[in-house]
Amino acid sequence: MKITSITAIPVSYRLPEGRTVTMGIGSTLKRDAVIVRVQTSDGITGYGEAHPGRSPGAIASLIQNTLAPLLVGMEATDVVGAWQRVHRMQLSSHGVGSGAALALSGIDIALWDIRGKAANLPLYALLGGSRRRVPAYAGGISLGYQPKESLADEAAEYVERGYRALKLRIGDNPRDDIARVQHVRARVGDEIDILTDANTAYTIADVRRVLPVLEEIRAGWLEEPFACNDFASYREAAKISARVPIAAGENHYTRFEFAQLLEAGAVKIWQPDLSKCGGITEGLRIAAIASAWRIPVNAHSSATTINHAATMHFLAAIENAGYYEACVSKFNPLRDLLGDIAQIGRDGCVQPPEGPGLGLEIDESVFAQYPLIDGPGYVVKF
Repeated sequence: MKITSITAIPVSYRLPEGRTVTMGIGSTLKRDAVIVRVQTSDGITGYGEAHPGRSPGAIASLIQNTLAPLLVGMEATDVVGAWQRVHRMQLSSHGVGSGAALALSGIDIALWDIRGKAANLPLYALLGGSRRRVPAYAGGISLGYQPKESLADEAAEYVERGYRALKLRIGDNPRDDIARVQHVRARVGDEIDILTDANTAYTIADVRRVLPVLEEIRAGWLEEPFACNDFASYREAAKISARVPIAAGENHYTRFEFAQLLEAGAVKIWQPDLSKCGGITEGLRIAAIASAWRIPVNAHSSATTINHAATMHFLAAIENAGYYEACVSKFNPLRDLLGDIAQIGRDGCVQPPEGPGLGLEIDESVFAQYPLIDGPGYVVKF
């Protein structure tokens, strides 16, 4: 079964008036994704999702014009061979590093979808897992900067829906961040796990002010306080608190960058995104490295149901799985029109789909409704 074509389909949508969410990386204007369709000589089609990297047109072009010619004609089941070829020709030499990782991620997910369909097995079973229930937290583009009262109302809504954990966006300023997390803790009570994400907006001075309060409210983690490559600040932040672990990984690409996280010794919770880190093939390698050091993997989620399904399958098949990040964004048609599969139970858990491969029925007519809007999706006031 040979790969006969690889097609990139960039999709975008603007957020309606009043639906903007503000967080450490800016205020959302639109969201993007790059859908990847891989077709085979046996007539099996697989779908993947590549993160747009704030430049969806560029990632789509990289898939279509650079990576596809490398891979067409290869065995569709040879995910390791495909990964290694792209690594050799793009990631390791004269290629675009992070962009190539994003592009390869979408292709790799599609190839795993094909493998599952060919074997007539859901992906979790193909990966050696089971359809077990995976704990989920309310995440996605939600719970952003706003008055503490309305933030607490939003958090309480998700708790009422069944979530036993949620993630608050911090990184605004220490005073307002502290007031918000304290107010939400008082509103939702002690049994809900509160996670926090600064989206790289903090300085080490900010962390020194905020971490003691995160200890008081028993926060589950502090995510990405700094830029992904600021290892010195990560090491310093890890010394401040032994009770609130530092989390990162959504902006780290391939196992080689996660090996750098391991060497730095500061990040105790890893968060690879399968649409960014190199796909399922590389996600499994990252999880195996983490497992050897007893590091939990709480995978980051991207925009569409394709990534969401892949992530559920992945977490159901690794031994060190933590939370699944459920997209509770108020407006996400690329989740809703492809089928919102994250049905939260009263136990706060989700389950991966049951069908072969990713377990999704993809209606490509949906993509035509959301044509590419190139350019960044966030506005930042400097």
